[in-house]
Amino acid sequence: MQLTTEDFKFICQFVYRTTGIVLNDSKREMLYRRLTRIIRERKLNSFAEYCQLLREHGEQEEDYFINAITTNLTSFFRENHHFEYLTSEELPALIKNKTVSANGKKRLRVWSSASSTGEEPYSIAITILEALKNELAQWDIKILATDIDSNVLAKGKTGIYDMNRIEEIPKKLKKSYFFQGSGKSSQSVKVHDKLKSTITFKHLNLLHDWPMKGPFDVIFCRNVIIYFDKKTQQELFSRYYEMLAPGGLLFLGHSENLGNYQQYFSNVGRTIFRKP
Repeated sequence: MQLTTEDFKFICQFVYRTTGIVLNDSKREMLYRRLTRIIRERKLNSFAEYCQLLREHGEQEEDYFINAITTNLTSFFRENHHFEYLTSEELPALIKNKTVSANGKKRLRVWSSASSTGEEPYSIAITILEALKNELAQWDIKILATDIDSNVLAKGKTGIYDMNRIEEIPKKLKKSYFFQGSGKSSQSVKVHDKLKSTITFKHLNLLHDWPMKGPFDVIFCRNVIIYFDKKTQQELFSRYYEMLAPGGLLFLGHSENLGNYQQYFSNVGRTIFRKP
């Protein structure tokens, strides 16, 4: 099948309009492979037919299409220096400085805004529970995990992973936070309920309304901003800024930066930014 320039251009525009993600010629091969799979699943004959389906039934097709073309590369404790910073700097400071709220507990709110299959929010939960384990009863901890892809969210909610996904996690943490399956599931692990109870998984397109109220003490927005153009990036940084509590942290991916919005944050570590 041939992906014409016209069809490729239309698909790129549809992706940008619905997700804010910018695709260029360097993504053409990737898009070709993923569209070919969609066309087979939809029992169509050409890219042109699928483009016509998007024109006529774009809203109904949107979730299926986005799930098929988005990239979901993740792992437990990916870019581990962020979790080390939480452990050594941020969480000790919060333990020391957080005041008791109306419910009689200290409030901690974290948002994993591109949570993929859940490894990131579960890594956040492990880090927090380890740091606060001597006084967990004094804390009201909630982690919000959102993603545009409903399939990966469903995976994250199960908390079930192949054994090889946790190979690099220290043995002590594996024992505390994961259960190994048995029988046919012996090569799988499931996260402990004490992790799952802190996390809420929700579908969210970052370009649409954000229904949560915040404020958040920490926001992870890693390896997603690179897919947006500069204008959309700056708009998102503005919205993240508003969602952060004063003194809150924003974590970006290893190849990302705040651009012009850097003036509103202080840089406290590698791709770690604090709201004044």
